[in-house]
Amino acid sequence: MDNYNGSRLPEEKAAILLELARKTVAQRLGIVYEGSPDLEKTLNDPAFEARMGTFVTLTMDKQLRGCIGNLAPDHTVRQGVQENALNAAFNDPRFPALSPDEFEKVRIEISLLTVPLKLEYNNPDELLDSLTPGVDGLIIRKGMHSSTFLPQVWEQLPDKQSFLGHLCLKAGLPPDEWKKGELAVHAYRVQSFEEKD
Repeated sequence: MDNYNGSRLPEEKAAILLELARKTVAQRLGIVYEGSPDLEKTLNDPAFEARMGTFVTLTMDKQLRGCIGNLAPDHTVRQGVQENALNAAFNDPRFPALSPDEFEKVRIEISLLTVPLKLEYNNPDELLDSLTPGVDGLIIRKGMHSSTFLPQVWEQLPDKQSFLGHLCLKAGLPPDEWKKGELAVHAYRVQSFEEKD
């Protein structure tokens, strides 16, 4: 991942995407959201037409309230943020659908992903050596099993072995599956930004 050179979205454009996500959720809830009057106009910026993976994470009282995204650059940034904002709020199977009462309490975070790169490794130690905690997001795949952790998950699981073990569990695999050398592992990086309290 040393050759990573992803372009970053300027802060003012990141704020526009956060507003788009909140307005999209508000509309689904039937809530009148008084955002920027020129939001639609500012969304015409070519930067929002770039195709990349996006994740939307919802938290409430600093606890996860929903997180869904797409890893592949199948959608424009604008489409991905809108679709994943709705999915995180209403379609995350781990949580009930967001209620109107929760709308003001929830905080939105958006992650824009680089294209995942496959990690080449010959043994567990090489895999561990190739990881950069706090920076790399990971995707693992084996047969029908797959899962991903955004780089933000390193905050809860700073140990590389624990990170990989929990990622295997999330995929429905034994926690030591990563030691067997049969996992396809891809790494990506993100630009993330969140609403302020």
